[in-house]
This record gives sequence, C-alpha cells and structure tokens, in this order.
Amino acid sequence: MEKKQQKKEKLWGGRFSQSTERLVEDFTESVSYDRRLYRQDIRGSIAHARMLGERGIIPQKDAQRIIEGLEKILEEIEEGRFEWKKELEDVHMNIEKALTDMIGPAGGRLHTARSRNDQVATDFRLFIKDEIKELDELLKGIQSAFIHQAEKYMGLIMPGFTHLQKAQPVLYSHHMLAYFEMFKRDRQRLSDCVRRVDVCPLGSAALAGTSYPIDRQMTARELGFSQVSPNSMDAVSDRDFALEFLFCLSVIMMHLSRLSEELIIWMSSEFSFVELPDAYCTGSSIMPQKKNPDVPELVRGKTGRVYGSLFALFTTLKGLPLTYNRDLQEDKEQLFDALDTVKSSLAVMTGVVEKMIPRAQNITRDTETGFLTATDLADYLVKKGLPFRQAHEVVGKAVARCIEHGAELHELDMDELRKLHELIDEDVLEVLSVEGSVRSRNCTGGTGHEVVKEALSEAKSWLKKFRIFQ
Repeated sequence: MEKKQQKKEKLWGGRFSQSTERLVEDFTESVSYDRRLYRQDIRGSIAHARMLGERGIIPQKDAQRIIEGLEKILEEIEEGRFEWKKELEDVHMNIEKALTDMIGPAGGRLHTARSRNDQVATDFRLFIKDEIKELDELLKGIQSAFIHQAEKYMGLIMPGFTHLQKAQPVLYSHHMLAYFEMFKRDRQRLSDCVRRVDVCPLGSAALAGTSYPIDRQMTARELGFSQVSPNSMDAVSDRDFALEFLFCLSVIMMHLSRLSEELIIWMSSEFSFVELPDAYCTGSSIMPQKKNPDVPELVRGKTGRVYGSLFALFTTLKGLPLTYNRDLQEDKEQLFDALDTVKSSLAVMTGVVEKMIPRAQNITRDTETGFLTATDLADYLVKKGLPFRQAHEVVGKAVARCIEHGAELHELDMDELRKLHELIDEDVLEVLSVEGSVRSRNCTGGTGHEVVKEALSEAKSWLKKFRIFQ
C-alpha cells in the first residue's frame, strides 16, 4: 500500500512500474533547498497560465482558476502553512501537486507547453535578477561608509605602501576612496551581468520548443525580461549567467578580503592605525587583554568558500553535452551559499567601516619615518635639470647614509642637504615635508587635497545617480 502511494505521488510516474527507492529519493531531491525559488516559480507559472488562456491553449476559466490557486499557495508558503514534500522532488512539483489538489483537474493544465527544464531556467534567472537588486543596495551601503570615512577625516596624511613597505605619503581619504572605486566596479560588473541574465527561456520546453501556439514575448514582458532566448537547446542547458554571477560574487569577496587584510594589519599593535568597534570584535578565552578582529578574519576566510562555489559550477558544466542533464541540479546550492556569504559579509563589513576610527596621532607619527619623501627629493633634482636616473642614485645614496646614521631625510640640516648635490637649495625644505609632498600631487587621480575633494564630490554624485535597473 505504501509503495503504491509513493508511486502515485510522482507526477511523472506513468511510465514506471516500480516505486522510487527511499535512498534514491533522498539522493535526488532538491526541494530542501530549491524551495527558495518559490516566489519566482509562482510568478513564472502565473505568467505562463495567463498566456495559455490568452492564446486559447487552455480555457480562460481554467487559466483564471490556476492563477487564483497559485496566489493562494503563495500566501500559504509566506505564512508557513505550506507542507513541502521530499517525495515530490523539487519546488516545481510541490507547487503543481498542491495546485491540482486545490483546484482539481484544471491544475493539470498548467504544465501545458512547458517543461521543468525551461521552468527552472526561468526561475533561476528571475531569482538572480531579484538578488542583484538586493546585492546592489548592500554594495551601495559599503560605498557610503567609505565616503563617510573620507569626508570625516579629510586632511589626515598617512603612509602609502607598496610591497607592504612604506612608500609615499597619501591622504587617508584617498585611501578610503580607493575602496569606493573597487566596489564601484563591482556594481558596474553586476550591471553588465544583468544583460546576460535578463533573457527569458520560458517556451523552450524540454529542449526543442513546443508545437503549441504560445506567445513567448507576452510571458517575457509579464516577467520583466527584456528579451527571449533565441535557441531552445541552449536556453535549457545554459548556466553561463550563473557562472558570471558567481564570478561577480567572487570579485566582491576578493575586494572584501583585501579590505579585511588591511584592517587586520592596521589594528595590530605594530601598526595601531585604526580602532575597530568593540561590537565587531571578540576577545580571547584565555588572554583577557585581547581584542581580536574576528569579523575581518572570517570574511577573509569565507572568500575561499565563494571561490569554491565558482569553480564547483565550472567543473559541473565542463563535460555536459546538449541539452539538459540532471547535473545542472548542482548549480543552485553553490550559488545560494555564495550569495548568502557575500551578502552577510557586505553587511557586517559595512558596519566595521562605518564605525572604525583612525588613530590620527599614531598615523601622523608613522609618516615621520620610512623616507616617505625620497621620491619627492629625486623629482626636485629632476626639475632642477638632473636626469632622473642620476637623481634616483643621489637620493638612494642619501637614504643609505641616513640609515647608517639613524636619521631621516627631513632631519638633515641645510649644510648636510647641500652636500648631497650642488643643485639643492633652501626650497628643498618644502619638498621634504609630507604635507608638501601631498600638496604637490594634484594631477587627476592623485592624492593632492584639491583633487581628493573633487573625487569625493564625484563619488557622492555617482552614488546618487547610478542604477543597475533603469
């Protein structure tokens, strides 16, 4: 009796004489995670039913009953009253079976002129479009946090680094706006990704299209797609859009990881450049003095998890012949996990950036060491007529002499400076100050005060104007 009931539950069971093994059901089901697509699945089914009715493929009254039934099912799911059944395999079959139970044989007409192959591809694209909107808001939030830091601490000068070695003085605001630019590219990348996601595969059916007189443009318009897929075989087997989205997620995590690494370094006692908010740090179970940057560390660690999802899907797709194969069921868990990881990481790191406080006194003191204006001295000599390579050598030897005597370039008096080269005069003192160095770099994209203020203004303007969905 139990076996007959199990077989009866399968909406595709007509061809089969045996019930599915429980082990196989457990292994092949996807409803435990793809039920996350229920909103998109119901939206797609409503659009499909409306089109079937409009085209006279099914009776209008049946189409209306289907739409009303689906709206009730959506309400049940939203209120937590819907019973998901593993034996029905996936989100699509669960909803369709519930619809048929609710409205009778008319519910069986819903699947006319479509397959689960084009249905899931449509749901997945709708889901990614919806999630890109949420993701964009989170990216906008962290950009706003960097603008806040840049605006609040304008004028603070810090050491800039290459190879994690002190290099040249820069404005702290300039450093903050560098991260603004990273996340700006992430939003632009998502905007470009939308162009490939925004294609409606509904109507491709299993792989060859359908013989019914459907109106694909109608369903595409109703679902908010800008175009329909031109090839039914490609439409049901394509997951490039998911790969591209995972790539976008991976780049976002890479940027968050770079930020995390920098904050971890800056928070260390060796640097002591920033104070991270207590609410975003933890302590040690044994060392009472510790304040650990656990949030940035976890974000840095979770980056590999998102990369793994990207390469897992690459690997799943690499050997698939046309068209649909069940392997494609493996696309969603990876993307869901990566998406959730990125969204939570963006949210928590936005809080860190908004509330962190630069230790201005320590940062300023750190600009006094490391020969940060050595390049400025070389440029000074070049402007006096010395070829750059000769100027580079003169300053390099001067730095070596300073290291030997435990001094900095700006600590040398005029007599010592004149000994470096005959072209050096009193006006060199302005060049050797970190303030003078920063002031001099007013080229576009540089760290000079005026251009950084202008860059901040442009960043605020861009933040107000940019939209992924027009």
